[in-house]
Amino acid sequence: MDGKPETTRLFLALWPDPALRHQLTERRDAWTWPGAASPVHPDKLHVTLHFLGVLPSERLPELLEGFAVPFTPFQLVLDRAALWHNGIAVLEPSAPPPELPALHQRLSGALAALGLAPEARAYRPHVTLARRAGGAVAPQAGAPVLWQAGGYALVESKNGVYTVLRHYA
Repeated sequence: MDGKPETTRLFLALWPDPALRHQLTERRDAWTWPGAASPVHPDKLHVTLHFLGVLPSERLPELLEGFAVPFTPFQLVLDRAALWHNGIAVLEPSAPPPELPALHQRLSGALAALGLAPEARAYRPHVTLARRAGGAVAPQAGAPVLWQAGGYALVESKNGVYTVLRHYA
């Protein structure tokens, strides 16, 4: 041991079930990607609610309990394929349901109660489909992806692998 405390990289997210993950993968695969693009692996497709960053692993029990906030199920309609200015290809809702920003706000409160600062930038719900995707061509049309959000998850990112630590409903 080198004496450094153990840490973990965490985020809160809407986490798709296998059928929804398949739909998101199909939407990702409908794009025309430039050679430099890096499409997101199907196992990593999700909607981030809050990125927490690297935190001491010893805080996990406290965090697991602290992120349990009231949740109202909702439908998220992912109906807009977009290429953001920084080369990020996304699938996003043209009109987020009111329950989603309300959940984001409740989780902001939970972060504050745990002594963590939420991101300052405005929340833009989306599924990242690819990075370094400048010049990618989105499909002309496609049925929207209808996400029946029945909960959210605390997820760990370690060595390129995402692991759901707890589902909340």
